[in-house]
Amino acid sequence: MKRKLILEDGTVLIGTAFGGSKDNVGEVVFNTSMSGYQEAISDPSNYGQILTFSYPLIGNAGINRDDFESIQPVIKGVIVKEVADFPSNWRNNMTFANYLELKNIPGIAGIDTRMLTRIIREKGTMKGAICNFDEDDEVILSKLKAVSFPANEVKQVAATKPYPSPGRGMNVVVVDFGLKHGILRELTKRGCDVTVVPYHTAVEDICALSPDGVLLSNGPGNPMHVEEATEMIRELQKKVPLFGIGLGHQLFAIANGCKTEKMKFGHRGSSYPVKDLKSGKILFTSQNHGYEVEESSIDDTRLKVTYRTLNGGSIEGLEHQKHQAFSVQFQPEASPGSEDGKVAFDRFIQLINEGKVENHA
Repeated sequence: MKRKLILEDGTVLIGTAFGGSKDNVGEVVFNTSMSGYQEAISDPSNYGQILTFSYPLIGNAGINRDDFESIQPVIKGVIVKEVADFPSNWRNNMTFANYLELKNIPGIAGIDTRMLTRIIREKGTMKGAICNFDEDDEVILSKLKAVSFPANEVKQVAATKPYPSPGRGMNVVVVDFGLKHGILRELTKRGCDVTVVPYHTAVEDICALSPDGVLLSNGPGNPMHVEEATEMIRELQKKVPLFGIGLGHQLFAIANGCKTEKMKFGHRGSSYPVKDLKSGKILFTSQNHGYEVEESSIDDTRLKVTYRTLNGGSIEGLEHQKHQAFSVQFQPEASPGSEDGKVAFDRFIQLINEGKVENHA
């Protein structure tokens, strides 16, 4: 069955339907990863987006029970060149198409996704609609231009109540802005006893948990819309070691006087080279963000830049010059992607241990 993609600039692309049957509207973005499609579609940071995979074959390993980054995917659609009908992997539980059908997420195959990626790179991310082939183009385009995306993305994906991820080591509180499960896995590997709390949790309630450290998670949308976090972060960084990831990095920057801005087409993929400005080493990182910290806003703050991407020089890491607090824009949990960035978790644990030594001195 035919299905089409209509972009707000008037571009119409025709392909083959797979997955869910409903029509959907979302922000059309591209992901350059060669693998890790399961992690990408289940990443809460992709809330409201239609994912274009530039790699030509998606679904060849199927879907398994281990690689999800959230329980319920929140994307609006998937665009691929070719979808694998007969996956081959020992962990495979179902096909990619069957999973999208189960979750009623529409997919469209047979699209030249590299051509579509070039369009997005040239014009920037834009609204798009995946719809039935029989729909009138002008009617859909008119509706598309009138659509306004919500400004409460974090509220849609974050936990509403605290919950534990038990361990027997350091007591870490994770503030959930759209948490990926990979973050919990990495903390658990390091022996942490984790409590996840909603993004609007008061400082007093977080401190009542007696954390050795606090982690600000990744999440979707414009960081300027998460006003509840600013004062909370500003106070927490004075009390305990603090580590921000993705949206948590941007919110950490805003809490300390920086500004953020929307990128033309964002960074979404698993092999972005990032330079550690302290050691000079190059890390290959997984990334998924459409906003970045504004370069000029750093000057009058107590923050210093610790990482930069080699593709354009944008800020990829910050560190507070007074408090035990730092952040990274990339995804150190590496799901999917290179594991180079996991050193950020080790840095967090180091700060916690240093804080314990100081407290007992």
